[in-house]
Amino acid sequence: MDIAQLQFLVAEGEPGQRQALVDMLRRLGATQVADAPDGHAALRHLSTGFVPAVNIAILDLALPGMDALELIRRLAEAGSRAGIIVAGAQKSDVLFSVETMAQAYGVDLLGAIAKPVGEQRLQTLISNYSVPGVSPHGHGGPSFGFAEVGRGLQAREFDPFFQPKIELETGQVKGLEMFARWRHPELGVLGPAAFMRALEENGRIDFLDWSMIEKSVAACRSLHDKGIPISVSINVDQATLAHPQFVAQMEACLARHRILADYITFEMTESAVLSAEPHFLERLLRLRMQGFGLAIDDYGTGRSNLQLLAAVPFTELKIDRSFVDGASRKRAISTVLKSCLTLARSLDRRSVAVGVETKQDWDFLQGLGCTYAQGYYIAKPMPVEEFPDWLNDWRQFF
Repeated sequence: MDIAQLQFLVAEGEPGQRQALVDMLRRLGATQVADAPDGHAALRHLSTGFVPAVNIAILDLALPGMDALELIRRLAEAGSRAGIIVAGAQKSDVLFSVETMAQAYGVDLLGAIAKPVGEQRLQTLISNYSVPGVSPHGHGGPSFGFAEVGRGLQAREFDPFFQPKIELETGQVKGLEMFARWRHPELGVLGPAAFMRALEENGRIDFLDWSMIEKSVAACRSLHDKGIPISVSINVDQATLAHPQFVAQMEACLARHRILADYITFEMTESAVLSAEPHFLERLLRLRMQGFGLAIDDYGTGRSNLQLLAAVPFTELKIDRSFVDGASRKRAISTVLKSCLTLARSLDRRSVAVGVETKQDWDFLQGLGCTYAQGYYIAKPMPVEEFPDWLNDWRQFF
């Protein structure tokens, strides 16, 4: 969104610093900037119904009257939808904890910034803002009931899109991760926000899983036929994997499309693995013994049981984007990222950094020994028919 269309609030107790931030915003192109000398005035500006509504608020951590910590809590209780940037003279570990607290409260935190505030860093945080209800990656929009989603599945309107996974050391494309998309006949391509809730509430994610498994394996076959022998990773719900006939049905699927198990990796969330029963773990073992890959997705977001993680025969550890984005700038995040990579290496597993959004993220990961990277800096998820041309362009780049 054009910065000139956004309404800003600068809440800073020191008049000189407050004016400096206002002037900085105007140099960046902002035309609508209000200011507040304390937390109580800031809260009035940010209250529901205040006109004009604030899109982005820059809050001094040590605001007089009501500091930013209390203000963030009050905004969360009021359901504020403003994007928040916190500025403070405190050390980086304190600012990181403020970010963690704000995210736990559920406010739209764009980031924390150390004083003195730099213009380039402020511009970067402002760019993180998106209109409430619309994801910057296109996952916002309408959501549908189970009947409409079921109709779309029966009509085969759901297709897998694929995001490349790059080996950081060589720049070679080593795999593709599948993302489910709905080609709605009227609204175009829709992301998970449009259909996942209806499937989860009705306990029928398996409908989507089996459709995506079949189409993903078929897509893998089509790429192999084009001389691109690449592997495919498929996100599968725990309930689907736990079905007694899952292994037999996968064997039949691979036979239909003449694909070896070595080319298919199943991804499951960390929480699914950690809550697994012995029968489920047995099934994972059988899949690994047949040659399938197993990846733990969103690693770091659950309550890790390291003993169980060591026992599960996974092949990849996919590190959650919250430990990738900003790791090059924030020591606390980079420490967690490095520990995840060390764990993967010590267990002889490949590591995958998810959510690589910038060249800065890419360059930082290359120096840490991470195996693979994927994210919007490399490519957005794409239909399988677009991948060969993208691959040719990528090979010319590298």
